[in-house]
This record gives sequence, structure tokens and C-alpha cells, in this order.
Amino acid sequence: MNLMGNILINVLIAFLIGSLLLGFQRKVMARIQRRPGPPVIQHLLHTLKFYIKESSFPRTAAMPFYIAIAATLCGIWISAVIVGPVLGGSLLLFFGIYALHKIVEHNAGSSSGSPYGKLSCVRAVFSAAAEMPLFAVLAIIYLQTGTMIIGDIVNYQNIHGPLIFQMPLAAMMFFVLILSKAPYSPFSITKGKDIISGYETEHFGVLRGYLMISESIAWYMLLWIFLTVFIGGLNLPLYILGMVIITGVTAFINATTPMLNPNHSVAIQVILAFIGIAGSIVLMVVT
Repeated sequence: MNLMGNILINVLIAFLIGSLLLGFQRKVMARIQRRPGPPVIQHLLHTLKFYIKESSFPRTAAMPFYIAIAATLCGIWISAVIVGPVLGGSLLLFFGIYALHKIVEHNAGSSSGSPYGKLSCVRAVFSAAAEMPLFAVLAIIYLQTGTMIIGDIVNYQNIHGPLIFQMPLAAMMFFVLILSKAPYSPFSITKGKDIISGYETEHFGVLRGYLMISESIAWYMLLWIFLTVFIGGLNLPLYILGMVIITGVTAFINATTPMLNPNHSVAIQVILAFIGIAGSIVLMVVT
């Protein structure tokens, strides 16, 4: 199979599985809260629905930036699929993609001219201040394995065992990062219900479809990176099983935990990052 075909297949897998996982998350949350909830395929249907709806553009939007930003956000996470499952590249590249995502997320809110979008873009800066320290997990992984290349990290685990047992606090840091990107998360301050849909509030039709595709692929990729880096290379059924388990755990947390205000969200994530960094260093010194 040529490279382009491999990319297309992996992007399609990421989109479909990511969409179903987000639908599964909503279903689990609903059942915990004693509601029937939507079907598991609801997020997928919701995404496809926007491609047959009329696209409209607010008068306050900064055109053509408003249009380009939605497609860019989708393209960012497609590039993450290429760096990860397709090429098995560097974790530093993945960090760069995530940092670029935060920049685009910020601009997606400001480009619409909506007061809800502008408040969301301010909160995106807050969330970046909390999430970036969690990426110190990359340095911890490098100190333990001596590499940032995903394939080499997998090989290290084939010899020494899964990193999740050697670096549980580092795994906790990355899990908190995943939790912060989950819909309805206590840390999901950029799209809190108090600001409607955050930076997505004024995106309709095809543009909203782009944003929802990026959400599905982003969720898949965050789970894929976690499983690959902390457990090792798995086959597709085991990846899906691991993703279902992590999604179920995040759904339970989201269903039983209220959304935090921006200040508390940042403070808690920074504290957890400090505990993870300090604790991981101590464990490496002791062992």
C-alpha cells in the first residue's frame, strides 16, 4: 500500500473510532446520571448532519480567517495521524501539533466576533497555561527511555515492560491532559455551557463539520499516544479496548464532577503537574 493510501485509511479509522468513542462517552455519562442518553453513533450522525445543512456566516466574522481557521483545525489533527500511526515520528512533533492546536483554538473563538467566542479564546489562554506544564511528561519519558521517537519508545517497552508501571505519575499527568480535552470535562473551560458552545458557537454547516471531525480525530489520537507511549505497540482490537476503557473512565469522572471555574481548573492542573514531575523524578532517583 502506498503512503497516501495508508494515510487515508488511518485518518478514516481515527475519525470513525473517535466519533464512536465520543458517542460512547455521552452514553455512559447519561446512564450514570440515570438518563437514557443518545445512541452511540449520535456524534457521528451529528457530524455528518452538518455537511447537508446550510452554511451561514455572522456579520461580525473576520473573513476569510473565520473560514480558514476551521479547516486548519481539522488539518492539524490529520497531521497528527501522519506523525503518529503512519510514520511513528517524534513526541516533540506531537507536542508541536498540540501547541498549534491551542493557538488555532484561541483564534477560532476570536475570529467569529461573538462575545461567547471571545470569552472562549480568553479561556483557551488559561487552559494552555494549565496544559503546557503537563507536557513536561515528555522530558520525563526522555529521561527514562533516552528517546523521543515513538517507535523507539515501543521497543524500549518490549524489553523493559510498559512505562505505565515504571512511571505511573507521568501517566497520570498525560491522563489529566486527556481529561481536559474530553467533552463535559471539569477542565473543559473553553466550551463550558455558560458560554454556549465556546469557540464553536458561531460555526454552522460545513465549518462546524470540520470542527467536529477534528474533535473525533483529536480524541482518538490522544488515546492512541497514551496507549502507545505507556503500554506499548498494540494491535487494533487491543487499541480499541484500551480506548473504550479510558473513555469510560473519563465519562464517569465527567458525569460525577462539576465543571470547574477557569482559576480552579488551572490551579488543579498545575498542582497535578507539579506532583507528577516531582514524584517521577524522585522515583527515577530511587530506582
